[in-house]
Amino acid sequence: MSDIGKIFLVRKILAISALFLVLSSFLSAQSTSKKFVKIYFPDGDSVTAELAVTTEERARGLMYRKRMGFDQGMLFIFGKEGLYSFWMKNMVIPLDFIWLDEEKRIVHIEQNVPPCKQEPCPNYTSKVPAMFFLELKAGSVGRRKLKVLDRLDFILLNL
Repeated sequence: MSDIGKIFLVRKILAISALFLVLSSFLSAQSTSKKFVKIYFPDGDSVTAELAVTTEERARGLMYRKRMGFDQGMLFIFGKEGLYSFWMKNMVIPLDFIWLDEEKRIVHIEQNVPPCKQEPCPNYTSKVPAMFFLELKAGSVGRRKLKVLDRLDFILLNL
């Protein structure tokens, strides 16, 4: 192979390598980017909730977050209804917990759940199967006068 042929070959390899790096960075960023959904309450008020869809996202939840506004939350999405338990390990702020069935009706509420200060941490579980679980800033349930059987509204796209 001539020197010119070797130069072109090296350039092709470098160009393909650069393209691969750019694409893999883009795909990696896409898979780890956070997704959000707007959730509407019966009174017309809303929050923007970060979605926890994967096992890793659900395990991490809101751990180590130092603050949260009344207009923020985290919505955990499960593939089917079940009895899902949550705890407050590694949490800094108290939260309100809301379990929702597949029709997005509230089936269970825990208010002002404190961070776990020492193990063993208590578990909080709905007494009724749920498909969604919503974490809100402590005091949100009372502020919005939410109760069991209230329906929340949100649309999940491109999960």
